[in-house]
Amino acid sequence: MASTEATTPGADVWSRSQATVFRRGATMLAMSLIVPGSAQLAAGSRRIGRAGLRIWIAMVVAALVALVSLFLARNVLLGVLTTGWVLWVASWLVLALGLFWAFLILNAWWAARPRDMGALRAGILGGIALVLAGTVAYGTVFISSALRSSGNAFSTVLGGGGDTKVKAGRYNILLLGSDAGNDRTGARTDSVSVASVDARTGRTVLFGLPRNLEDVPFIDSSPLKKLYPNGYSCPTHECMLNAVYTLAWDHKALYPGVKDPGLQAVKEAVEAITGLEINYYAMVDMFGFKDLIDALGGVHMDINIAVPVGGDTSSAKSWIQPGPNRTLTGAEALWFARERKESTDYARMQRQKCVMSAMLHQMDPLTVATKFGQIASASGQVLVTDVPSSEVSTLADLAIKARSLDIANVSFAPPLIAPGSPNYDLIRQTVAERIAASGALDKAPASSTARTSAARTSAAPSAAASTTAPSTNPTAAKRPTVEESVTTQTDDLSSVCAAR
Repeated sequence: MASTEATTPGADVWSRSQATVFRRGATMLAMSLIVPGSAQLAAGSRRIGRAGLRIWIAMVVAALVALVSLFLARNVLLGVLTTGWVLWVASWLVLALGLFWAFLILNAWWAARPRDMGALRAGILGGIALVLAGTVAYGTVFISSALRSSGNAFSTVLGGGGDTKVKAGRYNILLLGSDAGNDRTGARTDSVSVASVDARTGRTVLFGLPRNLEDVPFIDSSPLKKLYPNGYSCPTHECMLNAVYTLAWDHKALYPGVKDPGLQAVKEAVEAITGLEINYYAMVDMFGFKDLIDALGGVHMDINIAVPVGGDTSSAKSWIQPGPNRTLTGAEALWFARERKESTDYARMQRQKCVMSAMLHQMDPLTVATKFGQIASASGQVLVTDVPSSEVSTLADLAIKARSLDIANVSFAPPLIAPGSPNYDLIRQTVAERIAASGALDKAPASSTARTSAARTSAAPSAAASTTAPSTNPTAAKRPTVEESVTTQTDDLSSVCAAR
């Protein structure tokens, strides 16, 4: 009994000492996690502690500068953050700093003298340190990889060279879908649209041009104007808008020093067709387009028509069925935008606008921020544009404004335009009138705008309201009537889809 009484006080002191060392170690881990280097300073490792603390202070200052720049110099900030080599350097810097931070966490555990806190407590604290260091290291590797992917994507995508000058108060952006299949010679721009965006409000008019437009004119400064002074035409009727890209590459000697003669020629043709001066172009590889959709997590929209997948109409399962708030995978969205075997080129133009509108509404800042690496990687594979990094902020601001406004749509399809013998004067007149009407919406009082919108809605019911709903068994029904209604209504997407 005496022996037990003699040893108990000492054991209690030792146990309390171990608990104190454990609490000190836990505090040092928290310090190292929140302010890297502070734990080492507290433990006496001043060289390591000062290095960690100085790096942490530099990072805090850099974050504050970035935050202030976001409000005072956003264009400069985004210009820097969308420069490929800057992101590449930043990726390796972040990796080095993150691994050093993970080392500081493990070093803080060791500096806490785990041998003096008992095996159990040392194991628990060591496990916590490993989890914290591993989390920091994993997060650092992930961020570094995302920055490198983004840097590569921005270097590929944001090549620059576009015209940054506002054109009559608007930015005119040429949107192209390239469809280079194995059975084709060269690329063909099978989807051609122009987004005319108000430089102040972001209000947008989207003009769709049929791929099979013939007698395509070129602006006077175009080298192809000399070859085709009366428009690009041939007796076989194969000389269409979607062949201009390949035509320019066949005559690339006419475009010395031009990186992509095809894109330049399509731009020159579209300017002559619409009467608009193009600021920028963006060309999407339609076969890689699905990767971008998948990176977004699919595209969400209300679908009002049935569309076959891959031209297969043998069963209902092979169709993209109508329904509210449908989520399409990249492959499904690609077929929804491209399918024409059970449709027409003009109906396909409508569906392409559906997908573009849905993507515009879905690419909000939260989605882009949480999936930035995947989106940037996919974009680098499928997107080419001449937008310079210095203009990203301006266009991003306009895109955000555009999301809150209705996008006006005009498709130059029959009966308005006959692609085989198009009236280009009428196209240019229609473009000018629709842009003027769009601009007038921002000048009119809100109450007047609302009355005008209500009157337009009541006077022109959508095709979806006036047609029979698609059969639940598409193989047994005639083609959805919306595919026919596009020939009488060229600017209403409600019969086809609604963005979510």
